[in-house]
Amino acid sequence: MSQEHSAGQSSSSPLIVTRDLVKVYRMEGYAVTALNNVSMDIAAGEFVAVMGPSGSGKSTFMNLLGCLDTPTSGEYWLAGDKVSELSGDALAAIRNRRIGFVFQSFNLLPRTSALENVELPLLYSHVSADERRKRALARLEEVGLAERAGHHPAQLSGGQQQRVAIARALVNNPVLILADEPTGALDTRTSFEVMGLLQDLNRGGMTVVLVTHEHDIADFASRLITFRDGHVVDDRRVTPVNAQEKMREVAPA
Repeated sequence: MSQEHSAGQSSSSPLIVTRDLVKVYRMEGYAVTALNNVSMDIAAGEFVAVMGPSGSGKSTFMNLLGCLDTPTSGEYWLAGDKVSELSGDALAAIRNRRIGFVFQSFNLLPRTSALENVELPLLYSHVSADERRKRALARLEEVGLAERAGHHPAQLSGGQQQRVAIARALVNNPVLILADEPTGALDTRTSFEVMGLLQDLNRGGMTVVLVTHEHDIADFASRLITFRDGHVVDDRRVTPVNAQEKMREVAPA
């Protein structure tokens, strides 16, 4: 059994299963293979960091996991459903119901409050206004920002904005959090605070897949997958660094 398969085995059922994923981009008469026969399992409740140099395939892999793109060939199952062959509308529904996204740039709407930003995914789920507010407030409280619900992004620090983005990612009760360089725009201490929040969510059972180029951020995960030239070249379990302990080593800003 290959290394990437063996590291992916767990006693719990796999949440993510990929088999022979290939992604080829065709540009100006030539083809670029971004992913080449990638197969792995990620169990429910894992915290996985995906690393690799620019052009290694890690971002393409994240886009496929997030149903933002479809593979050229191969198969992808999410929570038991084969999503690799779904239509665009069906993929959009999967994204909204099952996946929460956290991005480096936060992607918050600048003219709306933190509460309204968190409510946004629920608008597409046809949830009533009262229920939207209730669920959004609960998620803001979970990330420690209930008292900032009425603040606009410009009135929040970078770390607070990322916490709002995490609350938004959680509001539809997803099975998977995909975090793409979530600390890239943050200082060291704030990065550790955000990673501490992701670790807390993971301890509560949330599956987290993180893309990062920073080794000290990947250290907070319990599994490290490294891509190079479209292949998985390393897939291993590691002992995660405790974010709360790291915060104690860094003086408050």
